[in-house]
Amino acid sequence: MTQDNTSSSGIRVWDPLVRLFHWSLVATFAIAFITEDDWLDLHLVAGYSVAALVAFRLLWGLIGTRYARLSQFVRPPSQVLTYLRQMLALRPPHHLGHNPAAGAMVIALLISLVLVSITGM
Repeated sequence: MTQDNTSSSGIRVWDPLVRLFHWSLVATFAIAFITEDDWLDLHLVAGYSVAALVAFRLLWGLIGTRYARLSQFVRPPSQVLTYLRQMLALRPPHHLGHNPAAGAMVIALLISLVLVSITGM
């Protein structure tokens, strides 16, 4: 990958909405985390923003661009385990976008964010 997230063949991997989602999620989660004790109103707005961003990402994962789609990087557990074995053997295959292990991590992260948003914990 080159600096601007294009492959050496010039394929743009992350569309502008995915990039905006990533950095907005970082900012709103950080605000929610930092303001938890002292500024409850800001904390709530940030928490609801996290939930809205996750909802957007799930929708964009269904209808978005090629590499934004969940079907592009969500793989069955067997493929994730195979990829992890290949990593341990120091011969993992190259993936444009997320590899199977990263895809599993993304799903775990999204589930965690949904649970935190619902429970507020």
